[in-house]
Amino acid sequence: MRFPSLVSVASAIALASLASADVAESSDVLVLTKDTFTSAVNSEPLILVEFYAPWCGHCKALAPHYEEAATTLKGKDIKLAKVDCVDQADLCQSHGVQGYPTLKVFRNGEPTEYSGPRKADGIISYMLKQNLPAVSDVTASSLTEFQNADKLVVLAYVSSTTKAPAPEFSATAEKLRDEYLFGITSDAAAIAAAGVTPPAIVVYRNFDEHITEYPHPPSAVITAELEAWIQQLSIPILGEVNGETYAMYAGSGKPIAYLFLDPTDEKKDETLAVLKPVAAKYRGKIHFVWIDATKFGDHAKALNLAEPKWPSFVIQNLEDQLKYPYDQSKPIEAEAVSAMVGEYLAGKLLPKLKSQPIPESQNESVFTLVSEQFDEVMYDDSKDVFVEFYATWCGHCKRLKPIWDSLGDHFADVKDQLVIAKMESQENDLPASAPFRISGFPTLKFKPAGSQEFLEYSGDRELESLIAYVQEHAKNSLKPSVKAPENESQATFEAPREAHDEL
Repeated sequence: MRFPSLVSVASAIALASLASADVAESSDVLVLTKDTFTSAVNSEPLILVEFYAPWCGHCKALAPHYEEAATTLKGKDIKLAKVDCVDQADLCQSHGVQGYPTLKVFRNGEPTEYSGPRKADGIISYMLKQNLPAVSDVTASSLTEFQNADKLVVLAYVSSTTKAPAPEFSATAEKLRDEYLFGITSDAAAIAAAGVTPPAIVVYRNFDEHITEYPHPPSAVITAELEAWIQQLSIPILGEVNGETYAMYAGSGKPIAYLFLDPTDEKKDETLAVLKPVAAKYRGKIHFVWIDATKFGDHAKALNLAEPKWPSFVIQNLEDQLKYPYDQSKPIEAEAVSAMVGEYLAGKLLPKLKSQPIPESQNESVFTLVSEQFDEVMYDDSKDVFVEFYATWCGHCKRLKPIWDSLGDHFADVKDQLVIAKMESQENDLPASAPFRISGFPTLKFKPAGSQEFLEYSGDRELESLIAYVQEHAKNSLKPSVKAPENESQATFEAPREAHDEL
């Protein structure tokens, strides 16, 4: 199949900016109901359907982008439709809709999940890729257009489309077709125009270096290696991170080095230029990004940058959630940042932990745990510890609070053997010594006395169940220890049975 030459992905995206003028007067988005859905969707080789709710904030934010994309894609015979799930509840339920907005791509009635961006240009790019074969045939006449068709395209120059590296190239294209454009050519004129010697695999980008050739023998390439190379090149040396691009960085599993900047600062480009060589030096080991500090100041605070002072720099290890802020009293200099990153990668840089002050007193039956005391309390082998990690804003945590307080009261007489604790996770970081991370609230962890194992509680949150769990997993006796009366050092005492019965 030939690569479409009338309107490239890039030119189609450019047209999107012209589409919004007519949105208020008319819509190119089809409105589907239970009576029209099947006939409309099954007859289309490719259609994107949004399942939404009128009250949904994310749906409202998507709406103008969806309209723009529909108008632009209409010229490519690709339709966009929507279903109001308040009015068409049964229809949405039949398609497994559990949240809003849910977008699905249908091919002749067969659905797949939409995994693309939520901005107009991203929707257009994604759907145009869906409308192409996994690998497009490229000729001399379409070469330049294809090389500039999207943010990143991959082109194989071969003497034969059946010999290596063509099979592995095609397998990679099938796997990554939703993300990138792939083309192949055996056209001698195209190969000559590109100035390469076949076989060759070349990535073309509209950022960083425009042309990058695969550095190893193409005939020996395997899918996993080619995919890893493409994915690395897809991430800019020093790009902007925002709501649209964060998943790309987070999904790589590599640490992120944030440069917080005020976009209106006249020295913004100068600061970026200072750090770009450092970012290039450590490429493949850590992702350097810049972020709009005026929009994402709260994120800076979450990364333990103490002051709203820009520019600022901080490294975040996403795997263990540890943060390493650059000294905000010092200027951002390439040599200093490079040294800091080098120390971090060598495991020599200590993280900065956020911690509330250690309470002056602990008068409640539930111990208030802070980061500074984590190791002291959690790794006290003489005690069983049951801790709730919570967030003040969390509704489930608010409902659990009186129950957790009652759990502390129930075991108040054995505080020297069992600690019932709570830690505000938004204000206290977990240290590197913790063998777990918090991904939701509330999270309940139990560490038996004398053990290094943290057990995660996954039962219901009723008081009776929590008491039973403690009684089952505690290593220490849950009988209160009583000091011998004066002058009666040999006296013995057995706690009444009621002291530790289940409720």
